[in-house]
Amino acid sequence: MGADHTHPAPSTPPRVRRLLVMTVVPLIVVTVIATLVLWPGETPKIDQGDQVPRHHGTVTRVVTEACPPAPQTPDGPSGVADGPCGTVTVAVEQGPDAGREVQTPVPSGPGAPTVAVGDEVVLVALVDPSDPSASSYHIAEHQRGMPLLWLVALFAAAIVAFGRLRGLAALAGLGASFAILLTFVVPGISAGGAPLPIAVTGAALIMFVVLYLTHGITAQTSVAVLGTLGSLVLTGVLGTLATAATHLTGYGSEEATTLSMYQRDVDLHGLLLAGIIIGSLGVLDDVTVTQSATVTELAHANPGLSRLQLYRAATRVGRAHIASTVNTIVLAYAGASLPLLLLLTADSRPVSQILTSEFLAQEIVRSAVATLGLVAAVPLTTGLAALVVTAGRGPADAGTAGPTPTPRPAPDRAEALEALSAPRHGEPSTPAPARWPDPERSTDAAW
Repeated sequence: MGADHTHPAPSTPPRVRRLLVMTVVPLIVVTVIATLVLWPGETPKIDQGDQVPRHHGTVTRVVTEACPPAPQTPDGPSGVADGPCGTVTVAVEQGPDAGREVQTPVPSGPGAPTVAVGDEVVLVALVDPSDPSASSYHIAEHQRGMPLLWLVALFAAAIVAFGRLRGLAALAGLGASFAILLTFVVPGISAGGAPLPIAVTGAALIMFVVLYLTHGITAQTSVAVLGTLGSLVLTGVLGTLATAATHLTGYGSEEATTLSMYQRDVDLHGLLLAGIIIGSLGVLDDVTVTQSATVTELAHANPGLSRLQLYRAATRVGRAHIASTVNTIVLAYAGASLPLLLLLTADSRPVSQILTSEFLAQEIVRSAVATLGLVAAVPLTTGLAALVVTAGRGPADAGTAGPTPTPRPAPDRAEALEALSAPRHGEPSTPAPARWPDPERSTDAAW
């Protein structure tokens, strides 16, 4: 979330700091109060029936064999059953059969795991309804706990090694983000709360915690906070208008349809808006932090720049950032919806009908609204940062670029050539013609 700008920024005047405190602190208080008001009560439990027992085990032997003929069907002749076929011996590590070796059929079918000797797998125990005392084991999937643990450890080590204390703060902010999502946003929506206010409140809470924890309590961070919050509100308004204009219901994915079957009181339309806001937050804070730091660094490098010059220079940086980030947003949504896109390419309907279908219109609205909020974040944050950075100057300093230095008179051409051909200190003298064969020759072409 933003680059590491560790260069010391110019000190902010006390009255500007007081103004930022008077602006940011009430927003934090309102966010905390809204969090307490919207905090979920007891989340209803979903009755999923009897859970199938799952136990860990290790594959010790795999025996494959030819598949038997498939049974005769009324639609056609019999063929060979889908493979692979055979048996897998697994050493059970948990449950009533821990320490024993059991045999299971080789996993087959779409999405079935491919197993080999030494693989750590998850077994499910299936009970025969006609004979409860008889049970059989089947391989459900591979164990992924240890590889994921090593990957997360590598991720954390790389962040800390490169970012040091700032990287450690970023990891703490990431943990805080997940904690807020899993303890407030997700349970609140599951309990039947309105998804849009819960998402806005949760996003604001994440923003305050993460930005101040990662980038410190400074005027520069406060400007990024205000820019992010304003862009989030605008994103929510645009999302509400866009989904209403396109008549999106929220049933644009298989996951949403499945969720409606388990929890009928969840507002899927509001859930769509909540997803847009939460998804936009990660990109928004990156842009706002970068713009705020850009204005601060420009003012520090050249104190003579006026407020308007700072805004224009930082906006040029923001345009380049937006040009690449917009592509990032669209590709991120396209990558997450790649199976859906492949499914739509096999659709025989006209392209106009496919583009306006609920499935694809939802992704178009999501990308467009997030991009509009991102574009608005650049001028908003840049303007606030320019005001804060130049607030300590006098009226003349804030509106002009400072005194123009008096130009020096251009040196005589003969004097310049003589100075260039003169020997350096400590070096043997070299005749001028050796360095400048033609003293009257113009050097413009060489330069």
